[in-house]
Amino acid sequence: MDAFLRVEIFPGDLDVTTAFYERLGFQVTGHNVGPPRYASIRMGTVRIGVCEAEPVDPARRAHPVMTEMVIEVDDVSALRDRFVDRGIILTENLQERDWGLTDFRVTDPDGYYLRFTSRAS
Repeated sequence: MDAFLRVEIFPGDLDVTTAFYERLGFQVTGHNVGPPRYASIRMGTVRIGVCEAEPVDPARRAHPVMTEMVIEVDDVSALRDRFVDRGIILTENLQERDWGLTDFRVTDPDGYYLRFTSRAS
């Protein structure tokens, strides 16, 4: 049985959030005018549902109460370079980790934390 994961996030402004994720390389694959307004976004097999909600202080989504979305990619260094070229601010720059992976992190406008990482062998 194949299984796929779709994460749902709840930003205060659907348009700002979907524009941010499009800059990361996600595509909007569905949209509902609501209420609540909702968009489906996708990058490869990574799917995120974006459901507009009352704004929340992004600090409430920060460490240690946060959830980190980890996205494995084929060429993490090239992706990091594309993000920087697009003016995306990195929360943490590219690093080799003790556990054998290389990754970098970004935070979306609502405080959701994304880690882009090399693939595990």
